[in-house]
Amino acid sequence: MRHHILAKYNQEVKPEQKDQLADDILHLFENTKSIPGIHQVEVHKNCINRENRYDILIVIEMDQAALEEYDRCEWHKQWKEEYGKLLEKKAIFDCE
Repeated sequence: MRHHILAKYNQEVKPEQKDQLADDILHLFENTKSIPGIHQVEVHKNCINRENRYDILIVIEMDQAALEEYDRCEWHKQWKEEYGKLLEKKAIFDCE
């Protein structure tokens, strides 16, 4: 399964901060690969700067059974606590 997190930063995040944020987010989510059933993590930055675009896409390839442990893990909680305040909106999409 691929777990997608599509996020748009709020206006407090300046364009010059976005590259560093993407690196930090990748580093954070790389830790989730220690959870059994999580295989790969990717972070993609948007390359078009328009108001109607999202800024970042996080893709986690995992076994469906790993989702519950991922939801409870410290890195997922850290993502929500530290980065949630920087987001205007996000969407979650899971697919095979």
